Amino acid sequence: MKKAIVLGATGMVGTQLIQILIEDEEYSEIVSLVRRESGIRNPKLKEHIINFDEPDKWRSFVNGDILFSALGTTIGQAKTKTAQYKVDVTYQFTVAQIAAKNGVSHYVLISAAGANPQSKNFYLKMKGELEKSIQTLPFDLINILRPGLLAGNRIHNRPTEKISYFMLNALNKLGLFIRYRPIQARIVAKAMIMVCKQKKSSTYTLDEIFKLIE
Repeated sequence: MKKAIVLGATGMVGTQLIQILIEDEEYSEIVSLVRRESGIRNPKLKEHIINFDEPDKWRSFVNGDILFSALGTTIGQAKTKTAQYKVDVTYQFTVAQIAAKNGVSHYVLISAAGANPQSKNFYLKMKGELEKSIQTLPFDLINILRPGLLAGNRIHNRPTEKISYFMLNALNKLGLFIRYRPIQARIVAKAMIMVCKQKKSSTYTLDEIFKLIE
């Protein structure tokens, strides 16, 4: 029986992940760190509403076997690149540091297709920098998944993302931008669970994520 820690449980992937973990008999306890209440109730789930800027108040909650990190925001919600970087990189890395120090042995991160610390694209550069930083931490196992544009139901309406989704679908049908094709959030969440069963550190491309749940 395993104890999971989930970061980003109110997001599209995180919400699906929590539901799958609740149903999975391999996990006896789920600790969720969120900025707002998720509304999910279950005996296995212990949800902590925290302020990520005050780690001393919640670092003791970051104990378990596996840390699943699916936290993220958009420039539209964050308003500035600095604020987005704080959520997508600083907060995630801070929790990962604490987890490693607390003896959590396995870390699973949702990144993005095309993530590269040298990229000229702010979003992909940001994701690449987080990946690089995470690799320096002393986890026994680190799994990084790089999905394309996420598809599914979101709490917040994102018109630009919807347009991108339809454009990518059209281009994909022409055989273009296949490496960035949309993927359902539930598939990504399932893949996060599947990589834990492989018991090896690895970075998974979009195609590999699809293969994980075949």
